[in-house]
Amino acid sequence: MIGGIVAEIAAEMAAIADRGTVAGYIPPLARVPVDKFGLAVVMADGTLHMAGDAEEAFSIQSISKVFALTLALGAVGDQLWKRVGREPSGSAFNSIVQLETEHGIPRNPFINAGAIVVCDVLLGRLRPREAIGQMLRFVRELAGDDDTIRIDETVAQAEQDTGFRNMALANYMRAFGNIHGDVGMVLGTYFHFCALAMSCRQLAMAGRYLMDGGRVASETGPHRVITESRARRINALMMSCGHYDNSGDFAFRIGLPGKSGVGGGILAVAPGIASIAVWSPGLNEAGNSHLGQLALEWLVQRTGWSVFEPRAG
Repeated sequence: MIGGIVAEIAAEMAAIADRGTVAGYIPPLARVPVDKFGLAVVMADGTLHMAGDAEEAFSIQSISKVFALTLALGAVGDQLWKRVGREPSGSAFNSIVQLETEHGIPRNPFINAGAIVVCDVLLGRLRPREAIGQMLRFVRELAGDDDTIRIDETVAQAEQDTGFRNMALANYMRAFGNIHGDVGMVLGTYFHFCALAMSCRQLAMAGRYLMDGGRVASETGPHRVITESRARRINALMMSCGHYDNSGDFAFRIGLPGKSGVGGGILAVAPGIASIAVWSPGLNEAGNSHLGQLALEWLVQRTGWSVFEPRAG
């Protein structure tokens, strides 16, 4: 049933003319064909359903913030929330406005300013090369794939060359004392995290721990990545903050925890049911995948997977 729905949605997406606009401000992303579309769904029992370009790697960009947050919470626990908030921003992902009135404390870890602070937290214990290596190993382990998940150095360099607003955010927070390390090293780490390249299949596999209460199935049985309560809280943040100033609309239309990236990917979680990754590089005005959101909306309508859907029993 699910396999048929996934294939059906991919075919329907291929027929839609309005595909959004690729992220033109990062040159490698601007060159990605707008007609690409991939969808992968990993069920709780481990079965995998894919359609379209689900095996083609793309730049996951801000979806990496979910994995960075997981690592930072593992490093410092709830001390993190002294430096990063847990509220929706209501502003663009790269806005500097709220930092002025909120004394350099970003609203949440999924806007750019918040993710930069998360990187600074990780660098409190690691050098940049070690932090980047830790991220790469973590994601590969989650996805069960050691071979092809990589950092796209071309994308990382392009972000370094064009990321002036992120540089402003980092320096502004440094002025408030909320960036402790070298700004250049923090930003370099952040840009490398955003340059992670994965396929929909790999991304859906990597999201399983958020679908299954912090655990990942393995050949020797369930392996705990994080506690159940921490997985629940990360999902809550994805629901309320995962799509910037489009988060409320995403919750209204789709009703799943999710995190988007300007590479056109979205990681969504149906707790206890499935981990879902969709990729279509054309973005809407808020910087989220236009067809990716539509595909998830249709998927939820046909499966009833919304967290707001009444459950039997």
